[in-house]
Amino acid sequence: MQTRLPETLLATAAGQEADRILRSCVHCGFCTATCPTYQLLGDELDSPRGRIYLIKQMLEGNEPGSHTRLHLDRCLTCRACETTCPSGVNYHRLLDIGREELDRRLPRPAAERLLQRALRLVLPYPRRFRPLLGLGRGFARLLPSGLRHKLPPAQAVPAWPTVTHSRRMLALAGCVQSVATPATNAVTARVLDRLGIQLIEAPAAGCCGAMSHHFAAADEARAMMRRNIDAWWADIEQGAEAILVTASGCGVFVKEYGKLLADDPAYAEKAVRVSELAKDPAEVLQQEDIGALDIDGGGRRVAYHPPCTLQHGQQLPEIVEGILTRLGYQLTPVADKHLCCGSAGTYSITQPELAARLRDNKLAALGAGRPELIATANVGCQLHLQTESEQPVRHWIELLDADAG
Repeated sequence: MQTRLPETLLATAAGQEADRILRSCVHCGFCTATCPTYQLLGDELDSPRGRIYLIKQMLEGNEPGSHTRLHLDRCLTCRACETTCPSGVNYHRLLDIGREELDRRLPRPAAERLLQRALRLVLPYPRRFRPLLGLGRGFARLLPSGLRHKLPPAQAVPAWPTVTHSRRMLALAGCVQSVATPATNAVTARVLDRLGIQLIEAPAAGCCGAMSHHFAAADEARAMMRRNIDAWWADIEQGAEAILVTASGCGVFVKEYGKLLADDPAYAEKAVRVSELAKDPAEVLQQEDIGALDIDGGGRRVAYHPPCTLQHGQQLPEIVEGILTRLGYQLTPVADKHLCCGSAGTYSITQPELAARLRDNKLAALGAGRPELIATANVGCQLHLQTESEQPVRHWIELLDADAG
């Protein structure tokens, strides 16, 4: 694709990166076949190719309008297009640059800024989010049905192992997951304990920064990244083998710390090391003797939903499916498993209508094989799907805990 970006923009690192990405696109249209919003809406501007043109026009100097924001906001950043693209277009990075530039040139309406600000002030901070969730659960009967269904049920959290092992790994406690689905990390710790690995959480670590980053709050996101690196660094120097991120949405972002902080002289090298150590639990378990877990799925029928952040973002397709199959679970067929469920971080809040349509389509596909339960690998997908699911929705790691049932 030919570009005519102004010299002032090409003088910046972001401008040079955007130019390289734009030039790599041959506008073949393969991306439209796997784009969830294009599949729903049939509008070229709601496809990756269409959004690339909108970003290109804006970066070349054309004034963006409300239609530009509409179509960029509708993107789930699922990255299915990147899996499909034969030219290796780094679409999600171009979208980040485009959204930041759009917010700079065309400030959002006050109501949208207020919503984003509220989400950024609450969700990344468990001490703020936990009492609000508790309050919602306490007064659930008084809430509108649409809001009441979004409240995740309280989980029974198994005891965290206390045995010390010579092998140690760090775990990202995270923000929403630590409050809404706290059993996930506890079960992961129990599974690894049976394999002779100690899992620890660094108390000073917090939100990975993904939400702030996707809301074009770059400085805020970078501050969160630096805080986490500082929180983990002592354990890394003492030999922690990995940083386990059980929410695949956070995992794909932590794996990009090295790129996102490449221009930070104080953190660049540390960020690269953190990204190298960041692992999804499935990456670790596929290297271990999982037979030692003594788990027998007994042919139990499970529909597995691979989150976009795992299969497209982290490029780890079929990895969880292989583990569950080896342990005796029967995975039911799921059509169009490459398509997003509609969670996509805060997408279900900011784009509720599209998110609901995607969720309903995904639940129909997951339920077609009559599973006993639905498993996934990301807290956002888990919470979003369970709002309307007839089957229980759980993180797949829970199926590896002998006491989880």
